[in-house]
Amino acid sequence: MSNPRSPRALDVHQAHARLNELIVLDVRTPAEYAGGHLPGALNLPLDHLTRALPDIRGAAERGDVLVVCASGNRSAKACGTLAEHGVTAATLTGGTMAWTDSGHSLHHPEASAGRTWGMERQVRFTAGAVVLTGLTLGRLRPAFRLASAGVAGGLVFSALTDTCGMAALLARLPHNRPRRGALETTLAALRAG
Repeated sequence: MSNPRSPRALDVHQAHARLNELIVLDVRTPAEYAGGHLPGALNLPLDHLTRALPDIRGAAERGDVLVVCASGNRSAKACGTLAEHGVTAATLTGGTMAWTDSGHSLHHPEASAGRTWGMERQVRFTAGAVVLTGLTLGRLRPAFRLASAGVAGGLVFSALTDTCGMAALLARLPHNRPRRGALETTLAALRAG
């Protein structure tokens, strides 16, 4: 945060107490953001972070920046990227899951209620579908079982490295991309302070 001795992570109680004074950036996909986000949070998907650096830097000069995602992994990565570019920000420990587990509500835009899946759910669905398809088609041609083995290997690698290549690929799908003008709206809000 602006004080060099301020924590690089805020727990839910610290963030809730300061929510009105923080600039909150939600780095999840637009679909995840639409499914519920911290009140007042701006959606800035992780893969658009570097494009927004000048605007984030300007906002950080006016106030403290809190970066949020579902669990805290993507927001920690975003904070690292920001730090590499001289921007101090904190991550919400445990992300929106910890926020709701602590009894705090998320803002749910009416237009998106019930229509969006979080990234973790999208990954589970895709991984399960590929494994099931590979096993089923593997009865006809054993080579199809390699798809199932590939997903299994990817899941092990994902757990060991705390990354998810499948999530990175799914984030590029149209429903997970910002709508035309949405990113510009976020950048304008960062500039306006």
